[in-house]
Amino acid sequence: MGKKTADRNPASVLKQKDSLEWTNVLGVRISAVNLKSATGFIQKAMEEGRREYVCVRDAHGVVRCQDDPELRSIHNRAFLVTPDGMPLVWALKHAGHSESDRVYGPDLMLSVFEAGTSKGIRHFLYGATPETLQHLQARLLAKFPEAEIAGSYAPPFHKLSPQEEADIADRLNRSGADIIWVGLSSPKQELWMARMRDRLDASMLIGVGAAFDFHAGLKRQAPRFIQRSGFEWAFRLLCEPRRLWRRYALVVPAFISLTAFQRLGLRKFPIEDEVFGSSSPKSTAVKV
Repeated sequence: MGKKTADRNPASVLKQKDSLEWTNVLGVRISAVNLKSATGFIQKAMEEGRREYVCVRDAHGVVRCQDDPELRSIHNRAFLVTPDGMPLVWALKHAGHSESDRVYGPDLMLSVFEAGTSKGIRHFLYGATPETLQHLQARLLAKFPEAEIAGSYAPPFHKLSPQEEADIADRLNRSGADIIWVGLSSPKQELWMARMRDRLDASMLIGVGAAFDFHAGLKRQAPRFIQRSGFEWAFRLLCEPRRLWRRYALVVPAFISLTAFQRLGLRKFPIEDEVFGSSSPKSTAVKV
């Protein structure tokens, strides 16, 4: 992983945090990792018995954090916020992290599955629909026959009641899973991980969203060269224009303009990690 520091770029805020380096992208702490190092950090944290959560983030999510301080706080308290998008990779490289690279959610899922097979890591699949989970589990086991999938569960789409959340926590804890893969939409999955973190025994919660559909074979991924080009958003827009046109019409110019403001020092984007809001763990919720 890159070890260069922030002094090459005044807009970048870097410091050592448990040996992890990161850079400030519009007030969001983006981890300076690549696929190999992210997988290694996750494995090491699990071996140390830590209980953490990982956000897989793209430019759309960073822009969304601008008007949502709770969501921004959730990201800044995460163990890792991996750069799932070339604009975030470019920001890391601009800050001097030359070895940082894209950590695409579907790739991270396969990498962690592969690394955990020989260690007996137990996985739980949480999210999507029963049909998606059935396809996903079958395809993962076809690819990793030695993998141990401790269970799966598709939660109801409505807002969960306190009793339903308690029942789900009990189900997940009884599974004995080490990793809970969360395949909900964003930011629902980030809010869920932050809210449930202290109630779950699993060492690691990792939100990978659409990776469930991709690995289940139900949704098409962009070709690899498009994924590396920085124009994956255009591919997705062509695939789902009615659903995504408004998102990208706002996100692309917003990310470019805000990044310019940050790099030119025209606007400050401080890192804030106070714990508050509906996602606060029950034991640590505080008023602001």
